[in-house]
Amino acid sequence: MEDILDDLLKLSDETEIVEFKKAERQFDKDKLGRYFSALSNEANLKGKARAWLVMGVNKFHKIVGTLISMKQINEYKIEVSRHTAPKITFSEVHIVYKEGKNVLMFEIPAAPKGQPVYWKGHTYGRDGESLGGLNQIEYDRIRAQIIAEDWSSKILPNADFSDLSEDAINFAREQYIEKNPKLKEEIDDWPDKVFLDKAKVTIKGQITTTAILLLGKPESNYLLSPATSRITWILRDKDNIEKDYEHFDSPLLLAVEKVAAKIRNLKYRYLNPGRIFPEETDQYDPYTIREALHNCIAHQDYMRGGKIIVIEKEDGQLIFTNEGNFIPGSVEEVVISDSPEPKYRNGFLVQAMVNLNMIDTIGSGIKRMFTIQRKKYFPLPEYDLSKNKVKVIITGKVVDVNYAKKLAEVPDLSLSEIILLDKVAKNKQLSKKEIRRLKTKELIEGRKPNFHISSDIAEVTGEKVDYMKRRGIDDDYCRKMIIEYLEKFERAKRSDFEDLLLDKLPDVLSEEQKKNKVKNNLQYLRRSGRITTENRNWRLVK
Repeated sequence: MEDILDDLLKLSDETEIVEFKKAERQFDKDKLGRYFSALSNEANLKGKARAWLVMGVNKFHKIVGTLISMKQINEYKIEVSRHTAPKITFSEVHIVYKEGKNVLMFEIPAAPKGQPVYWKGHTYGRDGESLGGLNQIEYDRIRAQIIAEDWSSKILPNADFSDLSEDAINFAREQYIEKNPKLKEEIDDWPDKVFLDKAKVTIKGQITTTAILLLGKPESNYLLSPATSRITWILRDKDNIEKDYEHFDSPLLLAVEKVAAKIRNLKYRYLNPGRIFPEETDQYDPYTIREALHNCIAHQDYMRGGKIIVIEKEDGQLIFTNEGNFIPGSVEEVVISDSPEPKYRNGFLVQAMVNLNMIDTIGSGIKRMFTIQRKKYFPLPEYDLSKNKVKVIITGKVVDVNYAKKLAEVPDLSLSEIILLDKVAKNKQLSKKEIRRLKTKELIEGRKPNFHISSDIAEVTGEKVDYMKRRGIDDDYCRKMIIEYLEKFERAKRSDFEDLLLDKLPDVLSEEQKKNKVKNNLQYLRRSGRITTENRNWRLVK
């Protein structure tokens, strides 16, 4: 280790995979995590097995020593393991005694092939000596590693046909015939080995990871290690307290129906005296449940060792979560383009699922889920793509009857526009392009970031009162009220004007923003020479 340290010290500058820190007594844990992510990712990109974070050496590569203890080192290891994804930590922390001082050499493993290392939901990288976010080109280069080497097509040398479920194979045949009805008589004559090759589940009679995932017996799951083949269903009450759960292992082809059967798909009754809505409907469309589950299976990043989770909440929500980033990048792009993806994480698995009538590859599945929710007047599916996971939330109820009903009836609103308005309603950030589009069509009003649905849409949706509350009083009226107050009472503190105006300002503003608005209007009147201040009291200029 001393020889390695000597080689590192000879470097003229720090590189993307080596960092020196003085750290005489301690080092900030969050900063340590960011460096861990950056150095690990850069080691992957450079084709190196490891990177180094060296403590007890200053920026001039002079040894100053560190007093960081073993207890602190163990805390650093635990902290890094807790907040990284995938969960990894230092390969080793080497203590080297050099020039009469302790130097700590933190050995950081390279990011796994195809998996950038995240720290608290963000990926970091290096540009020379600078620490920052991993740029998109580098991120794509790491992700492309796993796509180029499709895990789902891996042949398992220790597996054979005895590891597959006979029931799953029979059901697979039924699904294959349903997709290819003209081949029914021919398919019936195919032995299992021929059928599974033609369905692209096996390769030349050899068992693949895809075969075990979709058709394997539960006891054959060990063949996939360290990956896992499991769907967990959890029932939670309105307070998010767990009431029930069940695990479903391979064969996942059959598990989907079992999970769907666990979901209590109650009838939703519309409370509408005008009977414009249908009187009742299922909370969750069967297609939506199966599409969400099939997407989780097809796009799960199995190399991360996680499981697919389905949470059913008694207050009317289903939450589907699978491991791995969302390769298309944007859900809106998928819905609007309505076209297949050019590449998949599990290309072999996806093709097998297409052949077994589980999914299609024309890119319309997610869009159909959005359309189903829209026709029911339910909220659109909501996607959370943070923390290197894909979380899909399906709501099985109308949140606001009048808004949902009338908005769906506006004939000239496209699905993409409704998606953007949905973002406005949820106070989500809009891009400049999205803002421009909605403002051009006069669908929203206000200033960034406090947009609200415009008066025209409010007129249609019956939300006029809400619109007026969101818009609030304008600056001219605000200044007029300040002048009238001083004309009547002669003097006032700023807190008096806040009591007068805060509840009249737009609801989209926070308490702090409202107070700033009052302060800004007072300053405007002062600069215009109409009011002045003495001992924190405002009065009119005579």
